[in-house]
Amino acid sequence: MESLGIGQAVLLGILEGLTEFLPVSSTGHLIIAEDALGVNDARGKAFAIFIQLGAILAVCVAYREKLFEVLFGLPTDPQARRFALNVVIAFLPAMVFGALLHGFIKSRLFSPLTVAIALVIGGVIILWVESKPRRARVHDVDDLSMLDALKVGLCQCCALFPGVSRAGATIIGGMLVGLSRETATRFSFFLAMPTMAAAVTYDLYKNAAILSWDDAGVFATGFVTAFITALATVRALLAYVSRHSFAPFGWYRIVFGLFVLWHFW
Repeated sequence: MESLGIGQAVLLGILEGLTEFLPVSSTGHLIIAEDALGVNDARGKAFAIFIQLGAILAVCVAYREKLFEVLFGLPTDPQARRFALNVVIAFLPAMVFGALLHGFIKSRLFSPLTVAIALVIGGVIILWVESKPRRARVHDVDDLSMLDALKVGLCQCCALFPGVSRAGATIIGGMLVGLSRETATRFSFFLAMPTMAAAVTYDLYKNAAILSWDDAGVFATGFVTAFITALATVRALLAYVSRHSFAPFGWYRIVFGLFVLWHFW
């Protein structure tokens, strides 16, 4: 890849790892970064999609004990089956609507204007939710009902609109459904695994023709950087939400959304 060097791959990998699981929209940040670095061509966008696999792997590593517990417990443990079923139920709405609307979203909605609007509106929603007095009724990811999972999955569909943030939609949606802040964050991580894996696999399949083994070194650099950064971010976010609200992220989204508008216009 002639237009993207190792240094740029490291910067984009760090940015992906930092923003993928925060309610701030990794898409919005990568659009700005790709434009600033001059790597917003088709192969650059394919790179941005590929390094999300590093972020997915980071969540799998962070929650490997839970994943093994569920995997080996499926034949005999009703709680493991219930948890797995809830993740599948929450994943299905985005899978269905994503498959139906993929072409429209990529061709019509991926623009700085739509991203900026989504960032600002999402920030306002976060501030509104965090300002409301609420009493959470679900304090563990194993205690979600199938209806809770479906509601969170429907909220995730909002993230099909670029700039909304998949993490933001599922975490804030989960809080509105009745999950505690920490439980909503944890379930968002688990839901990210199938959702992101499916979306990335599909996008890479669609872009297979423009990929080359000559890009392997740069892609691997971005992948590893995104993995390391995302692993640290996931752990830091859980520590943060146990003591603080998401309000600072809401204000950040508003400011960043206005910056996106200023940057492109």
